[in-house]
Amino acid sequence: MVKRGFKYFLLLTVALVLAACSSDENVDEAAGGGESAEGGTINIGMSEDMVSVDPHGSNDSASAQIRRNIYESLIFQDEALELTPGLATEWEATGDTVWNFKLREGTTFHSGQEFTAEDVKATLDRVNDPAVASQVAFLYEMIEEVEIVGDYEVNLHTEYAFAPLPAHLSHNAGGIMSKDLIDKDYQAALDEAGSDVTLEEYYELREAGGDEFQAVADEISEHIGTVTGAETDGTNHLQLADRSPGDSVTLKKFEDFQNGEREFDEVIFRVIPETQARLAELDTGGIDIANEIDTASAERIQSGDATELIESESVRMNYLGFNVEKEPFDDPLVRQAIAHAVDRDEIINGVYDGYGITAQSPLAPNVWGYDEELDSIDVDVERAKELLSESSQPDGFTTTLWVNDDAAIVDSAVYIQNALSEIGITVEIKQSEWGAFLDQTANGEHDMFILGWTTVTADADYGLYALFHSKNFGAPGNRSFYKNEEVDALLDEGRTNPDEAGRQEAYSEAQQILIDESPAVYLNHTSFLLGVNTEGVSNIGLDPVGNIRLENATFSSEE
Repeated sequence: MVKRGFKYFLLLTVALVLAACSSDENVDEAAGGGESAEGGTINIGMSEDMVSVDPHGSNDSASAQIRRNIYESLIFQDEALELTPGLATEWEATGDTVWNFKLREGTTFHSGQEFTAEDVKATLDRVNDPAVASQVAFLYEMIEEVEIVGDYEVNLHTEYAFAPLPAHLSHNAGGIMSKDLIDKDYQAALDEAGSDVTLEEYYELREAGGDEFQAVADEISEHIGTVTGAETDGTNHLQLADRSPGDSVTLKKFEDFQNGEREFDEVIFRVIPETQARLAELDTGGIDIANEIDTASAERIQSGDATELIESESVRMNYLGFNVEKEPFDDPLVRQAIAHAVDRDEIINGVYDGYGITAQSPLAPNVWGYDEELDSIDVDVERAKELLSESSQPDGFTTTLWVNDDAAIVDSAVYIQNALSEIGITVEIKQSEWGAFLDQTANGEHDMFILGWTTVTADADYGLYALFHSKNFGAPGNRSFYKNEEVDALLDEGRTNPDEAGRQEAYSEAQQILIDESPAVYLNHTSFLLGVNTEGVSNIGLDPVGNIRLENATFSSEE
């Protein structure tokens, strides 16, 4: 997942998981702090506004934070990112390309509709519909068919063996929507497009595929999401009450939530972009929780009488990327020289005040597939000069480094600018606002750039495939435009091999090539920081993806 600012091994082994097991969102523990057990409001200050309430509408962190409280996925990640039961109580691979899922019974949507296998099929069919053109379709594109076995059982048929499927299904984009809402969305798109095709006919055409379906899909594509962009219908503990774009999102308690009690009645996510403004609100109790605390403010929160700093190791990797389709970055020696010149420890200590760890490979240590035995690139300025002298640019060169408007990223760029000047490379920093930056780097306009990637599933497939497979040039993730047939083959092997040891071997080999060829310099794995006003709320969690965990939240006792 691309994210502006910024453990554990995921169980991907085939298993039958008992329904009695509980996930992070299924904690059957009634909260009871404070004088009142009747509930109240939790106010959260967010650095960014959400993009879409539609799970298929965007892949941004702010939207994911809110949507994960509205929708339940088939499989959940607990706070340690281990896979646990969600709307699926059991799952197993019954063949190389078939996974069976038993579904939870007695669950209702916010609308009152009963959850069944029909909703699973409707959701997964929708995310892969070309008319939807979802940014998260890459997570589920391998699913060829959702077979309804019974009201509470489905088989997922994949185009090829895909070992990390359970991890992908735990992604917030796998949140299950009601078929009623999905039908309503398609009907609205057909109506707005003035199509003569009925809803039933559209679904039949989609099953058949072909030119006739594609023509209708093209016709309605610009209208898809008009309903789900404003409405939700999930099964999780909170439901959408109000949204004021650019200002706030209000979620209220879902009284018929089947998986545990919650003390709070309402959660308001307020958009407060400036860190100091969020901190001021946190200090005064205007908000109970402040997300994305910068490291410079950490001590202030730690020393506050009524504030607490929560830190979590992350599965995020910040990196300096090269456009390898442009000279001189098509020369591996140039890239290797830069990699040796950048002191990653100094960036952690100087920019991030010691929060986080330096990166040794594209994967964080708490991502499955990480290999601590890899040979990383060390800091050696003399070696950097030597490599540059042997490269296509022996006398150095002038280039640009593209960044967004995140302060820590800009500070990192300034450090890199100074470090590269020591080996004869002159760097101009070009700064753009977030949306423009993403468009520019997706289009390949850049020379060098700094960006981050959060391996949301905590599996190597998500951390490597999008960023370095040649089929993902541009917006899907590979903004370095890097192509290596051996790496492609290893990444394909890693996602299709059902044998865990075989997957690890493939990912270890791929990571070593990515270190040696340096399509990017892997800078750091920063920590996520959260501020909490302890006079307001307690028992707030923060996971390695950066998600605020509210399931155990209680109100602090009055003195």
